[in-house]
Amino acid sequence: MSEAAIAKKAEIVKSVQGLLNDAQTAIVVDYRGLTVAEVTDLRKQLRDAGVKMSVIKNKILDRAVEGTDYEDLKSTFAGPTAVAFSNEDPIAPAKIIKKFADDHDALEIKGGFIEKSVKTLDEINEYATMPGREELLSMLASALQDPMRKIARAVKAIADKEDEAA
Repeated sequence: MSEAAIAKKAEIVKSVQGLLNDAQTAIVVDYRGLTVAEVTDLRKQLRDAGVKMSVIKNKILDRAVEGTDYEDLKSTFAGPTAVAFSNEDPIAPAKIIKKFADDHDALEIKGGFIEKSVKTLDEINEYATMPGREELLSMLASALQDPMRKIARAVKAIADKEDEAA
């Protein structure tokens, strides 16, 4: 192999390392058996959520994770491998891919990391079923709003009662 080819591959490995280091979450999947239309649909759903999915050679991924906290993922780099990277919402890739995998048996989650920590398949599936950030904020606002509403009603009732007495 020529020095130019080796340098080019080293550059690709470095770029994949950059993607891994910048990502809060990366989910490794086997997409074998999906049609082109299904992969396109999955990519669109991921892109709409700010997630980038790339098909990367296993050897490149192996070299990219060497000596990093993600070295435990090496066992997932077998067969056709795609990786969904998210720099923003740490749960979005897991949620979208899990939902898509439930509808398409051919898609298989092999592993990944969430919030810079390698997770088991069970943990990834657990994260995927959690409510998203917006849902959690909505639930919190609702929980905070209910007691305030009760206090406002009580104060209004007391004020109405005093008006009647006067």
